[in-house]
Order: sequence, then structure tokens, then C-alpha cells
Amino acid sequence: MDKKTVLVGLSGGVDSAAAALLLKEQGWCVIGATMLIWDPSLPVPAGGHNKNACLSPEKEDVEEIRALAEKIGIEYLTVDCREAYRRAVLDNFRSEYACGRTPNPCVICNSRIKFGVLPQAARAQGIAFDKFATGHYARIEQNAQGIFLLKTAKDLSRDQSYFLHRLTQSQLAEILFPLGELTKPEIRALARQAGLAVADKEDSQDFYCGDYNDLLRFPNRPGDMVLQDGSVIGRHTGIWGYTIGKRKGLGLSGFKEPMYVVDLDAKNNRVVIGPKSALYKDALTAKDVSWTQGRPPAREFTAKIKIRNLHHAADALVKVEENGQSFSARFIQPQLSVTAGQSAVLYDTDTVLGGGVIG
Repeated sequence: MDKKTVLVGLSGGVDSAAAALLLKEQGWCVIGATMLIWDPSLPVPAGGHNKNACLSPEKEDVEEIRALAEKIGIEYLTVDCREAYRRAVLDNFRSEYACGRTPNPCVICNSRIKFGVLPQAARAQGIAFDKFATGHYARIEQNAQGIFLLKTAKDLSRDQSYFLHRLTQSQLAEILFPLGELTKPEIRALARQAGLAVADKEDSQDFYCGDYNDLLRFPNRPGDMVLQDGSVIGRHTGIWGYTIGKRKGLGLSGFKEPMYVVDLDAKNNRVVIGPKSALYKDALTAKDVSWTQGRPPAREFTAKIKIRNLHHAADALVKVEENGQSFSARFIQPQLSVTAGQSAVLYDTDTVLGGGVIG
């Protein structure tokens, strides 16, 4: 092929480094780019810099990534995405928690920042490239009608298609996922063979390197902890300190069975407690829906739904509202901890159909 240029998002981990390495070996002219997202007004956690978190002080990371790019033999730059990240990700994170929902910042970051602002800002800096690539585990195929399909990775234990479901056709048209057909051990072996220092580096596990209260900065708002019948059994200092399914740290005793957070009643500032059986739901609604192929497959159809990344996709009947921006789903079998604010992602076998925010 003619030598074309690809911009690769470099995070400092083995996956993005391997993606850059593979593309260079395939004949691409590779440029590495790291997005700067750390808000310097945030307090540095007492434990210091956490390299296993996406949002953490970046100075040390940038120097290591720059050295990594030199080792691979590619050009490297940083792109300031801080203001856009604050508005799109952090502000949403705060507003969702304030309303008693549990957001998924990685979903928003991918569609709006990593695959949106980052390549756009790089072009604004005068960087010309034909494709944009990352080290995500997913695949992209184009069907006979020219539609780009987002598919699960070969290594399902590493599949990240859940976090990518909001990518649009225009974004998918310019994206490469070099790791989609590979496994993690194969990736580490490639990096090790190339002498990359990150070959055995731990994967990023967390969104933020500190306590979420550092991001939320909410004053205490005491309220009642209640059973499902409304009986008051305790007090809380803010509903944002709780998530659906939480069991530990509730400060409750005297019950015959383990008790969990089963609902967050933001309107009445109450945390609702119940047994594990109360966590199972057979239906959900989703709003702010994004359809990967530009539209839903039908007004009513069956699909598999993941309600969080590590959830085993469950069979459901899906009904799409007329405007296409929301849907309801009824599961064949009730599912554990359907959580408002998380994403419900629809699959047809290994193909992502789209997804929305659980209401």
C-alpha cells in the first residue's frame, strides 16, 4: 500500500504501544499522541501518582510515553484536552451522582474525547493523518452496503466494545483497532520481543486515582436510609456515596440476611435498603440512545444486552420509541443490579447495535 499516516492514541500502557508497533510494522507512518486531561485544581491523592488510573497527574507519564515513542521510532506529541474533558466528562460525572445515578465516564470519554476531541485537536495543531488508532480490543468491519460494523474482539475476556458503543459511522470510518484479532498474551509477547519497557506493565483499572469525593466536592446532605416499605433504619450524609448493589460500609446490623442498596431516591434524598432478591429486575428503559449503524434494526427486535462491561449479555425483547432516542427492554431472565446512569449496550451476536443510558 501507499505509505499513509496513522495517529495512535498512546496512554503509556502495553496495548497502545503494541498498536503503534504493529502499525509501524505494517508500513504505516505512525505518530503517537497523548491527550492531557488532568485538572490541576484537583488535589493529588495522599498515595501519590497512580499509574493504574486514567485520570491522574500526567507529568511523569508523558516523559515515559515520550521515551516509549522514541524506542518504537515514531513521532510523538501531546494534545491538550483538559477543558473539553472537564465539560464533557467531569461535569457529567458530578451531575449524574448528584441525581442519584451512577455514570460511566469511560463511555463518554471514548466517544466525545478520545475519538472526538483528540484527533480533531491534533489536526488543529497541524498534524495530518489518514486514520486514527488505539489499543482497544474490538474490531471494525464494513458490510456489503458500506456500513461500518463495530464487533467484539477475538479475545472476549478483553473485549472493550461495551465502552465504544457510542462511536458513529463517521468515527468508525477513520478508526483502526490493530489488537482486535489478538489476545493479551500475544500482545505482551510482541512488546517483549521489541524490548518495550511496558511489556509487563499492569493494565489501567480505575477511572480516577483518588477518592471520588475529590471530584464531586459535594457538601454533606444528610438523609434517611430506609427499607423498601419506607421504614427508617439509619442515616446517610449524601446519596452520591452509594451505588446500587453496595453491601459493605452501610453501618447496618441486626438483619437475618445480608442487606444491599437497592435504590437511590434522589427526590426524597433517601437510600433504599433491601435483600439481594430486590436487586433483580426484568426490565429497563434507556435514553440518549446512540445507534452504531445510524439507526435501529427495527422498532421491535430481540437482542443481547450488557448492563455493565463485565455483565454476561442477557437475552431481551427491545422496543424502540418512535424518535429512536430511547428504548425499553424486557429480559427473558431477571438481571442483577440494573443501575441508573450506566449504559445498556445491545448486541446481535458479535455486532454492537447501539446503546443508551439506563433511566
